[in-house]
Amino acid sequence: MKLQKVIVIGAGGHARSCLDVIEQVGGYEICGLVGLASDVHSEKFGYSVIGTDSDLESLRVVHNCALIGVGQIESADIRIRIHRKLEMLGFELPVFISPIAYVSPHAKIGAGTIVQHGAIVNSGATIGENCIINSGALIEHDVKVGNHCHISTSVTLNGDVCVGDETFVGSGSVVREGVTIGGGCLIGMKLSVRKNLSDNSRFTGSH
Repeated sequence: MKLQKVIVIGAGGHARSCLDVIEQVGGYEICGLVGLASDVHSEKFGYSVIGTDSDLESLRVVHNCALIGVGQIESADIRIRIHRKLEMLGFELPVFISPIAYVSPHAKIGAGTIVQHGAIVNSGATIGENCIINSGALIEHDVKVGNHCHISTSVTLNGDVCVGDETFVGSGSVVREGVTIGGGCLIGMKLSVRKNLSDNSRFTGSH
């Protein structure tokens, strides 16, 4: 089987976890990382840093697939900017699902999203483009997650929860069934979200 050539945009900690998922999925040849100018020609996590964002156009000539391996907490702006540039250049943005995650065949996942080790995405769930569904997250039935979101480690989104675009949900937080979280929100770690949150909310305590 011919391997598809993929590059990972980013050379930090989140990129490292993305590389591990891609390696386990198989079917792809990881051709290098895109990082900072100071990192070019160095090696990170066993892979060469082959360029910076400014090299993406030339890299597209020989690499057809890419995954954004830049993390997201305070803002989704960097991931959105990279995502748009990759789309403009015609990169394919595969969905990567860890072989030790579970995604229902009745769920839908948008381009460029990664589902990491131990995550569960149940029936009827819809996840947008360019999202991170991090290790151990539980996305229950009929949940809707917008584009450019980071659902962090061990988060639980109970049934019929709706999460708007560009929202971050911190590790270990639990969202009550049927709650709507607006776009551009930031929810801290190990919190219980029991009521709706409006767009651009910063939630740091029980609600």
